[in-house]
Amino acid sequence: MKKFPSAQTILLVISAFVAILTWLIPSGKYDSLLYNADEKVFVITGVDTTEKLPATQESLAKLDVKIPLQNFTSGAIYKPISIPDTYKSVDAEPQGFFEFVKAPIKGIIETADIIFLVLIIGGLVGIVEKTGAFSAGISWLSEFLKGREAILIISTTFLIGLAGTTFGFAEEAIAFLPILIPVFLAAKYDAMVAIASVFLGSQIGTMTSTTNPFATIIASDAAGIKWTSGLEGRIMMFVICITITIVFLLRYARKVRKDPTKSVVYDQREQLQQLFGTSNEGSTLKLTGKLRLILTVFTLSFVVMVIGVSALDWWFVEMTSLFLFSAIIVAIIYRMKESQFVKAFTKGAGELLGVAFIIGLARGISILMADGMISDTILFYASDLTNDMGKGLFINVLFGIYNVIAFFVSSTSGTAVLTMPIMAPLADTVGIGREHIVSAYQLGHGVFNIINPTALVLAFLGVGQLGYDKYLKFVFRLVVILALVCMVFLTISVY
Repeated sequence: MKKFPSAQTILLVISAFVAILTWLIPSGKYDSLLYNADEKVFVITGVDTTEKLPATQESLAKLDVKIPLQNFTSGAIYKPISIPDTYKSVDAEPQGFFEFVKAPIKGIIETADIIFLVLIIGGLVGIVEKTGAFSAGISWLSEFLKGREAILIISTTFLIGLAGTTFGFAEEAIAFLPILIPVFLAAKYDAMVAIASVFLGSQIGTMTSTTNPFATIIASDAAGIKWTSGLEGRIMMFVICITITIVFLLRYARKVRKDPTKSVVYDQREQLQQLFGTSNEGSTLKLTGKLRLILTVFTLSFVVMVIGVSALDWWFVEMTSLFLFSAIIVAIIYRMKESQFVKAFTKGAGELLGVAFIIGLARGISILMADGMISDTILFYASDLTNDMGKGLFINVLFGIYNVIAFFVSSTSGTAVLTMPIMAPLADTVGIGREHIVSAYQLGHGVFNIINPTALVLAFLGVGQLGYDKYLKFVFRLVVILALVCMVFLTISVY
């Protein structure tokens, strides 16, 4: 049987497909609006023109942008937004062979902050692994969790989901995999359960965002409504969807514990045990005071990261610096020699290099789309498709449209800024509240991102070296169930 292509190959094939689309789909562009805080004016950028207007509500009304002025001046909307009814066809910008070759490199450069976070975390893991703290800790934990293994799945999925719905915890969740995968393996689960608990938790949280500034608040601001509009429905959907996901994971995990051959990654069992240091099940390495302290420092790194991101406006530079500092502290506690530190750190970072390339390759696809100027064309025809529809049909078609848009623009904030000024006014034409457009955007974009190869899933799978085909086999039924639940919710909500 032929082996399914690697994540990197899949992304290169998709890149080639997108490059071909730039030759087939007409190029087009909406005029964009950006607030210049230094000059306190609006800057309107057209195909060949740039114009400045006073930063007033009257200027917005003239442009048919129904968004409160305060959303711009407060910095809530900080990216250029598309101006309705300004779409124009432009000269084609087809992306040829050299653009295709350069796109992954541009993607790696643009995602350097995320990539360095991943590599530094890998280095920290390499240092902790060198001390033996992981092996001792896993040996102790496997004894402690006997008969209580389900707590792992429930707590991990719910807490990460809670972080996702409140402040957009997504890329950062990758940081938890190196520590959680060995713990799940020690509890007799497979690596798919570990990765799915983290990844699905973050995605379900983002999909049903309640206070997430990178989804709900940006989208609501761009739609011209308060972010609290529709909050009750989003809270209800979070509870429903995270419960469905946890039950799904528990049923699969129970089946794998009972019969390991039922695991979708059973053929990788020995490889994964060696990769994450759990092959010596009878390890008697004692969890000494020094090793406990090392594990405490390691765990506190993630706690501090969450606090920093949620309360102190930390971003990738601060998070990466934190993990580098933690690696040095661990080495000092263990009294590790400088040469050992460098070797262990480099080895740990090297093991996540493949994940770093996946992140860069995925961003390269977005760059091809932008340079080929077909994103706005897809948006224009998508918005035109919903004309003269009834409420129920309209909201479900919009849900489907956002599934498609997610493939081309996987970023939640990017999709909100790109589409909401165009899609939100459509609510007025069918007689529904604009908060329903925000819900359709979140749910449609979020459901597809669970399996979207241009988003985060391949990076998460890359940490455990799991195949995309195996993941699809594992998660397919859950995606169908969640999609149906979302469609029922959207239909009921508009009536």
